[in-house]
Amino acid sequence: MLKRHTTVFWAGLLAATGCATGQAFAQDPKKPTRTGEIENQEITVEKSRRIELPPADRVINKIPSPKANTETRKMTYEFQDRKLTVGDPRIQPTVLEPGSTQTETRPAYENYVKLGAGNYNTFYGEGFYKVATSGGFGAEGSVRHLSSGIGPVDGANSAQRESRINLRGTYNTDLFKLTAGLGFEQERYYFYGYRPQFEGTTRLVPNRDSLRQQLTTFRASLGIENNGKDQTLDYALKTSVTTLGDAYRASELDWGTNLQTSLQITDNFLALVNADAYLTQRNDGEVDNRNLFRLRPAFRYLSPKLTVTLAVNAVNETDKRLGINNTLAFPVANIDVVPAGNIHFFAGVDGDIVRNTLRSLLSENRWLAPNVVLANTIKSYDIYGGSKGQLGNGFSYEGKVSYARYRNFSTINNTWPDTTKFFALYDGGIAHVLTLSGQLGYEMGGFRSTLKGDVFRYDLDRLEEAWGRPRASVQWLNSYTFNKKLFVTSDLYVYSGIRNKNFTSLTSAGEVVQLPTIADLNLKIDYFLGKQVAAFVSLNNIFGQTYQRYLYYRVQGLNFLGGISYSF
Repeated sequence: MLKRHTTVFWAGLLAATGCATGQAFAQDPKKPTRTGEIENQEITVEKSRRIELPPADRVINKIPSPKANTETRKMTYEFQDRKLTVGDPRIQPTVLEPGSTQTETRPAYENYVKLGAGNYNTFYGEGFYKVATSGGFGAEGSVRHLSSGIGPVDGANSAQRESRINLRGTYNTDLFKLTAGLGFEQERYYFYGYRPQFEGTTRLVPNRDSLRQQLTTFRASLGIENNGKDQTLDYALKTSVTTLGDAYRASELDWGTNLQTSLQITDNFLALVNADAYLTQRNDGEVDNRNLFRLRPAFRYLSPKLTVTLAVNAVNETDKRLGINNTLAFPVANIDVVPAGNIHFFAGVDGDIVRNTLRSLLSENRWLAPNVVLANTIKSYDIYGGSKGQLGNGFSYEGKVSYARYRNFSTINNTWPDTTKFFALYDGGIAHVLTLSGQLGYEMGGFRSTLKGDVFRYDLDRLEEAWGRPRASVQWLNSYTFNKKLFVTSDLYVYSGIRNKNFTSLTSAGEVVQLPTIADLNLKIDYFLGKQVAAFVSLNNIFGQTYQRYLYYRVQGLNFLGGISYSF
């Protein structure tokens, strides 16, 4: 049963808007507390730990090959920091660009230009260009712009735009591969979740300049990885620097370095070492240095019927502003058994410290308030088990049960009294989350379909609710290629059980409100007019629900985008 501590919530929420470091921890209602402090004893941790293992080591998210060969040992490099993936943080609140015009057959032309337009004064443009030389050098660049001049509330007051530029270069040899990249991204949008105000019978509309928010991101990266398939040592090293700034003079500098290695000891035995280092400086009123270092040595046994991975995660986190310097270690184990054919049964335990940065919180909710509190989430353990496999006739499945324990479990709710903005609230006690997940896939000819569902139960210690997180989610993704001329994709997203605090209703202000169930259906069609020219159309939110994924923020209703693309 969820523990409801309403007094605690009010204290934490009022603290959040009153001070840059407000947090929702238990407090004595009789004593005025200093708003925004995370008590050291609440952040100090325990010896157990973390969340998702990186793709190089974790086998449970894909069906491994039953043969322990060189291709099995080859790592998949995905240089991302781990994220807390309890519930899907968001649904796209605007018109989406069409999917890539890809059929089952690889197109003869890799470079392209796309232009399109739609309702809500929407304009879309995208381009991609790639060159390669026989000497192993390659380069590619892409640009994209998507904007809506008006939105669902007061026209231009809910407009939004997004622009991106990415450059990437590679150099390949028989032994290694070098990569380098530069990126720029800018998002502009408005805090339009305000309560209508009237002067007599005249409705007052806020000045849009007072609502404007703009996020500007720059990134640069360098990397090297093994390119030799028959080498005993497999490795990948990447370092990247990302800067983020907003319209309120908040900024964040994040320098991350990731190392992944795999050493073949015997045909069935591997030694793996992963290491991460993140140096982060956040400036929002005051400078805060937040660093995290992670080391994870592991051993893996591979055979056609059994895969066993044993590891230890050691993590050190520091936070100057909160006075944190913790070093934690967590055991990690995973076993995957193949009793017959392509049917797998798996079980394991893992844990980690999940970084919460300004950039990661903005990816969950873009309407954050200034001086939002940043504190890492400690996943003390995650015990999981399930089965996956291929059933034949094009069907595949996966089912999983997970029971995880957290400290500083993060949620996001509206601030008070400015309910157009949101603040991060953390449960400083012990939180448990039970997750039931299932997935069914089908593929036959040019048709693919995947149905996935998740159910979450939150047992919190000090927060009243898991604010902003769904209790259930369903995703149904489909694609169909007809005669290599017509490419159709559709997706349906359903979310339910999202709860937030209601601050604006005259009759029920301060009460918990459960948002209506969200059902978002989208359809994208690409029709190839020739080898180089294609037309596309994208229909989004076909049901026309102006739902609220975030309280007080209605999304666009039925919206469409159409255009043409040219490949060369």
